[in-house]
Amino acid sequence: MTTASAAPDLPFRNDIRLLGRLLGDVIRASEGEHVFDTIETVRRNAVKFRRDGDEGDGKALEKRLKQLSPDDTNSVVRAFSYFLHLANIAEDRDQNRQRRAQWLENDTPTRGTLRDAVAGLKSRGVTPAKIRQALHTAVMSPVLTAHPTEVQRKSTLDVHREIARLLQDRDAPHTPDEAYEKSLELLGRIDTLWQTRMLRYTKLTVADEIENALSFYRSTFLTVIPQIYAHLSRLLGREATDPFAPLPPPMTPFLTMGSWIGGDRDGNPNVDANTLQLALLRQTATAVEFYLDETHALGAELSMTTLLTPASEALLELAESSGDTSSHRADEPYRRALVGIYARIGATGKKLTGRDLARRAAPPAEPYGSPDELAADLTVIADSLVEHHAAPIARLRLAALRQAVSVFGFHLATIDLRQSSDVHERTLAELFARAGVQGDYAALTEDERVALLRDELTQARPLGSPWMAYSEETQRELNIFRAAAKARADYGPQALQHAIVSHTETVSDLLEVLVLQKETGLIAPGADPTGKRPPDVGEGLIVVPLFETIPDLVNGPGIMSRYLDLPEVRARVKHAQYGVQEVMLGYSDSNKDGGFLTSNWSLYEAERALVDVFSQRKVRLRLFHGRGGTVGRGGGSSFDAILAQPPGTVAGQIRLTEQGEVIQSKYKDADIGRWHLELLTAATLEASLVDPAEAKQAEDKLFAEFGPTMQFLSDTAMRTYRALVYETPGFADYFFAATPLSEISELNIGSRPAARKSTGRIEDLRAIPWGFSWGQCRLLLPGWYGVGSAIEAYLRGGPDSGAEGKRSDRLRHLRDMSQRWPFFKTLLSNMEMVLAKTDLAIASRYALLVEDRALRNRIFGAMRDELERTIAALKLITGQRQLLADNPSLARSLRDRIAYIDPLNHLQIELIRRYRSAQRDAAGKASKKSAGGKSGKAGKAKDVAAPDERTQRGIHLTINGIAAGLRNTG
Repeated sequence: MTTASAAPDLPFRNDIRLLGRLLGDVIRASEGEHVFDTIETVRRNAVKFRRDGDEGDGKALEKRLKQLSPDDTNSVVRAFSYFLHLANIAEDRDQNRQRRAQWLENDTPTRGTLRDAVAGLKSRGVTPAKIRQALHTAVMSPVLTAHPTEVQRKSTLDVHREIARLLQDRDAPHTPDEAYEKSLELLGRIDTLWQTRMLRYTKLTVADEIENALSFYRSTFLTVIPQIYAHLSRLLGREATDPFAPLPPPMTPFLTMGSWIGGDRDGNPNVDANTLQLALLRQTATAVEFYLDETHALGAELSMTTLLTPASEALLELAESSGDTSSHRADEPYRRALVGIYARIGATGKKLTGRDLARRAAPPAEPYGSPDELAADLTVIADSLVEHHAAPIARLRLAALRQAVSVFGFHLATIDLRQSSDVHERTLAELFARAGVQGDYAALTEDERVALLRDELTQARPLGSPWMAYSEETQRELNIFRAAAKARADYGPQALQHAIVSHTETVSDLLEVLVLQKETGLIAPGADPTGKRPPDVGEGLIVVPLFETIPDLVNGPGIMSRYLDLPEVRARVKHAQYGVQEVMLGYSDSNKDGGFLTSNWSLYEAERALVDVFSQRKVRLRLFHGRGGTVGRGGGSSFDAILAQPPGTVAGQIRLTEQGEVIQSKYKDADIGRWHLELLTAATLEASLVDPAEAKQAEDKLFAEFGPTMQFLSDTAMRTYRALVYETPGFADYFFAATPLSEISELNIGSRPAARKSTGRIEDLRAIPWGFSWGQCRLLLPGWYGVGSAIEAYLRGGPDSGAEGKRSDRLRHLRDMSQRWPFFKTLLSNMEMVLAKTDLAIASRYALLVEDRALRNRIFGAMRDELERTIAALKLITGQRQLLADNPSLARSLRDRIAYIDPLNHLQIELIRRYRSAQRDAAGKASKKSAGGKSGKAGKAKDVAAPDERTQRGIHLTINGIAAGLRNTG
């Protein structure tokens, strides 16, 4: 297979051609000339159709695809899917190559780098000392979740990493023999990819999700995060220009990792106390194994002998106490000391996990009581090296290891607990009733609940009794909180710090979690309701409200003001939480609830209001952004999104979720991973260290000028969106028929169900498969619907629009908004990317899956008209004749890959049609058979042949390929 057209970026084109040619060679050898020719014919037809846009070519392509046999169909799907995977690898490699070339050729730092951020702050009068001070209390944390939009197996991702490594190796000069060997190895890896099963045949377990996430620590986080600290340390002048000068201590951790995997039980019955314990064990094992490997490597490197150079007394004592009696190392105290450190790390791993993690023999040793003890031993080695003219050696692996220990400890990442508020309510209702405290908690008013919960926090006696049996749900909830208490005792408080409350609608939703923590030993009983007797520092988990729907976002600031005004809460925040309270905002559900524009505006308004609430109470606000992959779920550039936040909402405190295929896209490659982590850090620094008064004054002025217009646009867009999605009769029927939602639900891509309830209602569908399904059929409705109508109504000067003057004046106002207001500019930019990936012609083919013609024409017609309005409105505001005119690299990327995605869409439609037809036939035969024969006995449905598994597998392969081609569909 070859690329559709040549382009000026020759290295990238050469990589694509090479990978395409090697894939073609593998297909020809494995599947035969016939299959290869079929794939090439389809490819040429697809490229021609995409280039010329001739309807006849499109019909010819569809006809050709329909004629494929089941086996040839799957081969074609696999070929195009794997080519898109390889194109992604080449594109990532090219981004790394271009960034490096830019750094080498241009002294001006690249936008988004730490170097640019620090230089910009310095130019505004922010000193390195002030940046260092801000970092001392900062929190920047990507949080990995297991939300199921990752359709690739770990086995294929591992091969992807090898192919990426080999592509990078090709940039170095090679002899003819070396070049041949590299090409042969690359061919072998692509052959491996072709012969590796692309799909999972069994459903993922939580244990699988844990292991998948840990692979990114090994490939990226454990090595890259210390590199970022070292880079920033140099930029801030912590490093002396003399490499022989003393080393600065490791930076106080500010960039850390979080995880929901194993602790997020909202809607996932597979998560419980056992999965939490497993996640903690596996995370600890991963950290300990890394430290063991690095310590062993240090032992090989630090070969200094006392015959040539002395060592410090502390180092000699460490060597003497190591238990290493080898005569071969008698004069090598660093190696002996490291043998002892290795042994203690191994003993620590054995204590915390129950497994022997050390791969090499080591003398008996006591485990470390904390990561600080390990850090102290490493400091002894570093100080001795510096003292004896070996500081350059200490600045290598040892410095990175010391920083890693300070960041990852023995816990690796902080695991969040998450559960829905209604589960907490039912749990406490049962506990209150069985204890005889309150017989009908659910019937209480909100004020009565708050009073009861506050009183319960003062009680030293428990609610639960070991002599009573409780419902399975209540027992599960108590067990996971007890497991959290034990984990914090075993692994340290950093192991678990947050309890997130989904669907927070009242103050009592938050107090309930405090009571459950008191009940399970996470916080001390008998709290003083006046707040005069403060809790212990770091005691318990921070209760984090999650405001998800549009009404939740509107009510959230009021809930937080009432919560923070409670004396016992105020004391907890001040003492146990270091003056910080976290609030999580949900992008996915708010989008599904109110549409793209209203979701973004509601989030923005909620953030502004929360800043005021927290500022008035002198509490530091940490926002946790529940972002997904698609723009409809908060996707798009994290860098731009952070800088577009209202002033005061970052302030050195930010957490954000990384979900589904976004994790592998950002972090499977170490270089790409470093870039994304650097973008996060740079944006947070820039957003945090502007003059707060000046920034707020500027933002308030923009808000006053543009806010009323934005409110009108939001109200209009939401009415338009909800009129289609929730008020149009038959819309749910259209959605389930015209998208591959049901087929996506059959994919083994996560341990969580696709819907909260099996009702067939949009309201009960999870936001993730909702967005994922629209991406597959190339309509991406959650990322744009309603915006066109809103802008059109504003330009007409509709009722309550606040628009005055001529239409040209109103248009000038919108253009002013897009240029001067970062919020609106970012919103339009993200929508533009979605619109560029939207394809009405492809979407119209999916609409044909809806058998009710009148329903199909009515709903698809409404979406088509709104799409055309939205594109026209966007071009009018930006003044661009083409989408992505100001982003040629993204436009090129989409243009190149669309011709390879198109056949997958056409094949998916045909396969879905066959599969659903077979399902209906099987159901009909089963119904007839179950009616009974002459005997009157019901037949067994399982005796009727199920739909062709090859067809189902083909659909799943197309889902994989389309997701890979579009890149941010989940």
